[in-house]
Amino acid sequence: MPHTLDKQLFSRGMLAVMVAQFISALADNALLFAAIALLKSQVAPAWQLPLLQEFFVLAFILLAPFVGPFADTLPKGRVMLIANTLKFIGAAAMLGGVHPLIAYGMVGLGAATYSPAKYGILSELVSPAKLVKANSMMEGSTIVAILIGAILGGILADRSVEGALTTIAILYLVAAFANLFIPRLKPAHPLGHFSPWVLWKDFARALKVLLGNPNARFSVIGTSIFWGAGSTLRFLLVAWVPVALHITDISTPANMSGAVAIGVALGAIAAARFVTLTSVNRALPVGVLIGLLIMAFAAADHLYVAIAILVFTGACGGFYVVPLNALLQEYGHKTVGSGHAIAIQNLFENGCMLIMIGFYIFLERMEVSVITSTMLVGLLVFLSISLLAWQRLRQPGVSIR
Repeated sequence: MPHTLDKQLFSRGMLAVMVAQFISALADNALLFAAIALLKSQVAPAWQLPLLQEFFVLAFILLAPFVGPFADTLPKGRVMLIANTLKFIGAAAMLGGVHPLIAYGMVGLGAATYSPAKYGILSELVSPAKLVKANSMMEGSTIVAILIGAILGGILADRSVEGALTTIAILYLVAAFANLFIPRLKPAHPLGHFSPWVLWKDFARALKVLLGNPNARFSVIGTSIFWGAGSTLRFLLVAWVPVALHITDISTPANMSGAVAIGVALGAIAAARFVTLTSVNRALPVGVLIGLLIMAFAAADHLYVAIAILVFTGACGGFYVVPLNALLQEYGHKTVGSGHAIAIQNLFENGCMLIMIGFYIFLERMEVSVITSTMLVGLLVFLSISLLAWQRLRQPGVSIR
């Protein structure tokens, strides 16, 4: 039976969510590098590597009108269980010989279903006053999982791609089992139907409500730019390392991706300490630095210098994105439902990933050097966040405080 909880930060429900999310995120990030290694072993053209992410995010975009209502109409712990099962099927399909792009798209289907539930459940488990801290805990746990997952994926893939895929499939099963320990909360906004047309109209209504609010619109656009940049940077690393450092394994770019993850964890901790829902604008100057740091990274020619820049880039990203996530969750929970809000956020974030990675694929097909490509991506991020900050701060009564 559904039940309610005392909304404590370290409740049984929160701990169960953190464990399940940690294992699932670890598997997600290990799978990316295993899939890259698999494509390389198949002598796939270089532009197919970033295409992995394009296939992954398609589910987020196509299913955006449906996964939010699905997350809000069922207990979110059960939604997470279903999603991890779908991820397992995708990983098993890749292991079974399905083309990596198609199989990774299947995992994307599970991830698209998972995301509104994993973030939406936070506003049901904790009070608004603790939502930024809960987000910081979620991001911190996820970032540690990204770090370990990237390193594990790189190491296992360098040794045996099949072994890596087998391990990852097992991890998804463990994550699904952990989801069983999440309390069965009352559905937030249950729907009495699943008509695609009715759900689309419901999604359009929620979209209008969210984008009509300056804070929600700011959060959606701001986080979209960040995640678009982060996803593109991962694939830039795979191409950048052999050119700049003359290292050809999978482990090195995976470990460098982990350096970004360490930075994001540090930034998330700082955000929990220095930023609240009423002082979100403090994150803006730090966000502007992200693009400049990516440009600085492009010019690096030493491993440890590059790692230092990546850690700093991640720290700026964590400080920037955590408060923006909390801002959207709080407003979404009060209006259209947190699941709807996160699904809309996913639509924009993954649309931004599609555009930015598509931009990188275009540069790759045009045979632009990876150094120049990284500089151009950094410039795009800098200009985008600067424009967002300028529009935010020019509103009457809005300041950095």
